[in-house]
Amino acid sequence: MTASRTARERVRAELTREITDIARRQLATEGAGGLSLRAVAREMGMVSSAIYRYFPSRDDLLTALIIDAYNALGEAVERADAVCPQDDFPRRWMSACHAVRDWAVAHPHEYALLYGSPVPGYQAPQDTIEARMRDVAVMGRLLSDAWRAGAIRPPADELSPELESEAAGIRDLMPGVPDDVLWRGVSAWTALYGWVNFEVFGQFNNTIEDRRTVFEHMMRLAAATIGIAR
Repeated sequence: MTASRTARERVRAELTREITDIARRQLATEGAGGLSLRAVAREMGMVSSAIYRYFPSRDDLLTALIIDAYNALGEAVERADAVCPQDDFPRRWMSACHAVRDWAVAHPHEYALLYGSPVPGYQAPQDTIEARMRDVAVMGRLLSDAWRAGAIRPPADELSPELESEAAGIRDLMPGVPDDVLWRGVSAWTALYGWVNFEVFGQFNNTIEDRRTVFEHMMRLAAATIGIAR
């Protein structure tokens, strides 16, 4: 019975992977809003009722794709950070930034699923949160490590009570970091994703040609905002 169950689990895992692979290809041609379980079933040669044993609804399939994409992006950023000397904070920052950009440019349709227009009628469940935080956690650790090492020297910012209150929701991501540095980190992180959004969604077309060079310059400016530039 154990061997039989293991075989069934292996077959189920393989079919689940095939379904999500086909669904990712659909993202490229139909967009997230056009994702269809019936169309996936047709491509697999499976009766439409059978696919619901794996994904009860389109939203369940979307959730699986979103979690896979967040995990892939998070893993890329984690790998980029891991290969850097952990006390070289400017290098860690630039490596993480390049990892985000490189993954997004290589997987534009999956990136659009995460950071593009919301899918009508879909609301991401709690299941997506752990995967969604992986790349952010790398940045938080970087800032915490740099602060503890005395490597961050930004000018002190005077914060309003409202900003101090808002910081409560994200302090856990950057333990030990004062609120003024925390907000500079948020500013730099949003600058990174703002650039990547512009590039992936074509806002730099016919405007900026050597995007990698300009990207590196912009990310160094962002690092200077935090206070970790060389």
